[in-house]
Amino acid sequence: MAAYVIFDVDIHDADRYQDFMKQVKPALDAAGARYLARGGAHKVYEGDWSPRRIVLLEFPSIAAWESFYYGPVYQGVKSIRDECSSARLVSVDGLSA
Repeated sequence: MAAYVIFDVDIHDADRYQDFMKQVKPALDAAGARYLARGGAHKVYEGDWSPRRIVLLEFPSIAAWESFYYGPVYQGVKSIRDECSSARLVSVDGLSA
């Protein structure tokens, strides 16, 4: 069952964030993930949520996401992301077929 990861990212240093992106994209590909949305226009319809930049990723499963997130490659580049941005993220299971 697919899993979806939703990031709400506030980028403080766009140049340094690009360094992170260059390193994380191949790792995402290797994990079988794909971008469904990345920083496009968004609109809040209800509630008090004020997202900054929304990124939506699809992974083959929650296990694949957690393996990626806790794995050495992502944890190695996460410090770059933390240095130049702040983020909130959640994962959610997709629907079974």
